[in-house]
Formats: sequence, structure tokens, C-alpha cells
Amino acid sequence: MQIWVDADACPNAIKPILFKAAERCEVMCIFVANVAVALPNNKWLTRKVVPSGFDEADLYIEQNVVPGDLVITSDIPLAADCIARGGLVMTSKGEQYTLENIKQKLQMRDFMDQMRSSGFDTGGSAPYGDRDKASFANALDRLLAKRPR
Repeated sequence: MQIWVDADACPNAIKPILFKAAERCEVMCIFVANVAVALPNNKWLTRKVVPSGFDEADLYIEQNVVPGDLVITSDIPLAADCIARGGLVMTSKGEQYTLENIKQKLQMRDFMDQMRSSGFDTGGSAPYGDRDKASFANALDRLLAKRPR
């Protein structure tokens, strides 16, 4: 298993959690973004800088994820593509996207896009908080504990 992080939109609050988990579990964690992400010196952490452009990081992750890899993203289309390739997907809030729920997530995303494009104010996401961080850490620990060794 490798952990792929959609680092363009990854909250800074979860990066230390990922750093520690990668080292503790000896799992390679790859941060993919169109800018260099600052990482501590650790053999289990690496970065991939992709060209600037729409969805370049997403495309790189999608093309490189293999069955059993974990992808950290809140990007629903990327999540769907990674699930289709056999990857596991978790959001920065600890929610896991699966074959069972991704279609509904895509439909809701498309509906909200239509609402916004017709001028309706959909509000937006609540700020990332301590509860979200704890949910992510707990979900990551549970998922890593289940991985084959």
C-alpha cells in the first residue's frame, strides 16, 4: 500500500498526522501538487510536483494508483476514478468513499454545481476544525490497521 495525497487541497492540519502514520506503519506517502509541498526529511515521505494546469495532480494520482493504495482527497471525480482502479479513498475529514456510496456523491456534486451555476448560494463547507482532524486521524488509524502486511 502507498498513500497518495491530493496535496493541492489537503488541509495543513492533517499533514503531521500523515507524516507520523507513514513512518509508524512504514508506508510510502506521496504528496502530489503543482507546487513543492514542504515535507520533513523522512524516507517514507515524497513529493511529486506536476505541471500547473487543471486537474494535473488528479490525473497523476489516477494514473499511478494501484489496487489497495489509499488516496486522500475530497475531489469526488478523482475519488470515483481511484475507486474504479481498486484504490481506497478517504477525505480529509475521515469519510471513506466506496463503490457503495460514490455514485450518490457524484450525483449530489453535480446537483450542487447546477444550483451554483443557476445563481443559488449553496453556502460552502464549514471551516476545518479539531473534530474533523480527530475523525481523520481515527479513520486513518483504523484503515492502516486493516491493511495486509
